[in-house]
Amino acid sequence: MIQITSRAARIAAPAALALLLGACAGSGTGMRMGAGSAPGATAMLAPTAAITPNPTTGMVTFTPMEHGVRVAGEVRGLVPGSEHGFHIHEKGDCGNNGEAAGGHFNPAGGVHGKYGAAGSHAGELPSLVADSSGVARFRVDAHSISLTDGAANNVVGRALVVHRDKDDFVSQPSGNSGPRIACTVIAKS
Repeated sequence: MIQITSRAARIAAPAALALLLGACAGSGTGMRMGAGSAPGATAMLAPTAAITPNPTTGMVTFTPMEHGVRVAGEVRGLVPGSEHGFHIHEKGDCGNNGEAAGGHFNPAGGVHGKYGAAGSHAGELPSLVADSSGVARFRVDAHSISLTDGAANNVVGRALVVHRDKDDFVSQPSGNSGPRIACTVIAKS
């Protein structure tokens, strides 16, 4: 154990330690903005009554990055090998089997298309593809959305929806992806 004897050293030591710890914390290579300063968001997907039986559930995290949001998670209870439309919707309401969530989140007035395509809705996410156990795992960096209060592209308070069918990426305005089989409202962590 080190014993600090002078008054100046006792005052300077904690400041030096704080400076050193701050430098270490800032040396990571991750894209997350100011660890702890920018809260993320979560979404716990619950089944709707749009299909029966419906075991669809999931957990999704939204982590702020320097330029966008990392969306990652897992959806369970899907038909093995199936593909599903997966979108952020404009309203934070999962009533009426997810229909109350409205259309895809589209603050820039884009057209429905494939995730990442120029001019597509901000709410577009890559399709979910279930493995042989009916589980879809994903991680995507979405640069058209944010978690920033007051921003037009903020997704907190909006619905996250899993559709029964795959998205055709062409039909307007929503991709003809069928009933909404799981829904939740994205909430700050």
